[in-house]
Amino acid sequence: MDKRFKKEYVYGLFFILAIISCGTQKNDPEPLSGQNETTGQVEQKLQPLNDGLYNSRTTAITEAVKMVSPAVVSVNVTKIEKRIWRGDPFLQRFFPEIYRDRVYREKVPSLGSGFIISNDGYVVTNDHVVGHSEKTEITINTSDGNEYPARLIGQDFVSDIALLKIDDHTLPATILGNSNNLVIGEWTIALGNPFGLFKKSKPTVTVGVISAMDRDFGRVEEGRIYQDMIQTDASINTGNSGGPLVNAAGEVIGMNTFIYTGGQYSSGSVGIGFAIPINRIKEIVKGLKENKIDRDFWVGFRYSPINRVVAYELGYPEQEGIFVSNIKRRSPAEKAGLELGDVLIEINGLPVKDEASVKVAMGTEYLKVGDKLNMKVWREGKIKPVNIILEKDINGVSQ
Repeated sequence: MDKRFKKEYVYGLFFILAIISCGTQKNDPEPLSGQNETTGQVEQKLQPLNDGLYNSRTTAITEAVKMVSPAVVSVNVTKIEKRIWRGDPFLQRFFPEIYRDRVYREKVPSLGSGFIISNDGYVVTNDHVVGHSEKTEITINTSDGNEYPARLIGQDFVSDIALLKIDDHTLPATILGNSNNLVIGEWTIALGNPFGLFKKSKPTVTVGVISAMDRDFGRVEEGRIYQDMIQTDASINTGNSGGPLVNAAGEVIGMNTFIYTGGQYSSGSVGIGFAIPINRIKEIVKGLKENKIDRDFWVGFRYSPINRVVAYELGYPEQEGIFVSNIKRRSPAEKAGLELGDVLIEINGLPVKDEASVKVAMGTEYLKVGDKLNMKVWREGKIKPVNIILEKDINGVSQ
């Protein structure tokens, strides 16, 4: 074999061995996804997933809560109430100066909820939250942790609405809705300060629906009138009084006021709560701002039930009902032309059949000085209208 052939043979053998060697080597594994990526790149890839999860948790309810919460406040009231300490009657005989009856004043704290209705610091709450005492100290706590002394602008016992004012013109305010276009079954959100849990933090939130509307209770509750109330199953508890009831659009549609407990042994929420409609609140607040709500009026007549003898004397064909038995001189009733023996048929659009129905009919309107009491009476076989204009009771005379 010559030298040139031997050299080419060796080169060819090396070439074949190199090919075989390359074919038998294992390929290096590819790096796992993200192994060599930065933290920012990983977060960027996960962002769409996080956004999707967040959006699935965000609803109209959560957005409404976010919108309203800054304007919900805690109303802390300290009432100065008069107390009487009565001494022992036996010891008073011997030590009259030491054991005599003593009058002292005591601070009584209470709390409730409220909501800001304008940026200049007007706050609405229930009248029963503020109370009626010789002296009352009121403090407002907002959800951002600030605390303000509050002034009582006005309160209306009958409608159970009070208006407060704090000195700050940069406050977040609620959006007041329209309680005339509510829908049974639509979402409701109750916000407030149950049991004093919210003082310098966010208000408590409960969710439900509008269960019913135009709820009347057929009687005056301790002198207050609760009519056309909104019923909701959103939980309302002690301390929620005065807080807003909100719809899914974040509009205030009412003010949480009281609950039905289901019995004398139950004191918690059973899913039946009631709120004053916001349209009535707007009307009362306007009157309180202008100092135009005066419930101290008189009518000037008395009534009695009809019996068989009275019906015969009057010539009235029925043997039950209510008739006018007394009219005060120079009273609104006399000025309106009401006469003795008139049989009351209707007051404020409601039929009158007995004494209870008279009280209900008289309480169907949030009457004040200057309003009209629209009546229909039976007189000598004819139905006649009598419209009494309510006047200021300057002599302390009852109706």
